[in-house]
Amino acid sequence: MRAKDTPFCFKNTLNCKGKLLFLDEPIVMGILNITPDSFFDGSLYNEESSIMQQANKLYKEGATIIDIGAYSSRPGAKNISEKEELNRLMPVLEMMNLHFPNMVVSVDTFRSKVAEEALKTGVSIINDISSGELDNKMFDIVAKYNVPYVLMHMQGVPQTMQNNPTYNDVVLELIDFFQRKISQLTGKGVHDIINDPGFGFGKTLEHNFQLLENLDAFLMLEKPILVGLSRKSMIQKTLGCNAEEALNGTTVLNTIALQKGASVLRVHDVKEAAETI
Repeated sequence: MRAKDTPFCFKNTLNCKGKLLFLDEPIVMGILNITPDSFFDGSLYNEESSIMQQANKLYKEGATIIDIGAYSSRPGAKNISEKEELNRLMPVLEMMNLHFPNMVVSVDTFRSKVAEEALKTGVSIINDISSGELDNKMFDIVAKYNVPYVLMHMQGVPQTMQNNPTYNDVVLELIDFFQRKISQLTGKGVHDIINDPGFGFGKTLEHNFQLLENLDAFLMLEKPILVGLSRKSMIQKTLGCNAEEALNGTTVLNTIALQKGASVLRVHDVKEAAETI
């Protein structure tokens, strides 16, 4: 399904500091974690050579965007300071500028200062797991630099979000949440907004599958949809496997998401996601 196949439509380009990304067909966002404790690839990419090798792999396999995260947001992850997040992130952004100057780079952060420092280096997308809920200056920074913004829903904070997530109607509550946030952002002049339901971020297994089944309902918001399903616990719990064994399940869920209108697949395995598209 595409927006053009529904009564709803959205702008099919993202202006990444002058470089246009076209969303007529879905694209892949490759994950580059530089944290020691991510749920799948933590500590794998913590030296310059391994980081650049992985970035090159993501690029060659078809990633349109490389999303770099220096703060682990897995359930129960350790909280780190802003200073530590920047210390992890900034050297990697410098390396990306040197080795991949034309690559569209996104930074996964909920902190406005981290976002601003990243944007000063040439980063062109901010991917915020909290939609500005954890830092009320984030929307102002995104507006100041006029960059695309991934608006993700999360109930709670990473350290406690899976303790007891509760909704009366998870789909309707997320639609209402996105409507309010989109209104706030557009009021500040931000129009390149991407909605991410936040699979696994303050949701039970049932909530996750309800969101996937009704993903096309989010097209009414007339914004592109990003899904981050890659190797997540909703796959592991359903199949009785671990993250290393969850690639096949990831491909199945990504296929369903594409059929329901997803425009961006955020994944660890770019080649397989590109083939799925």
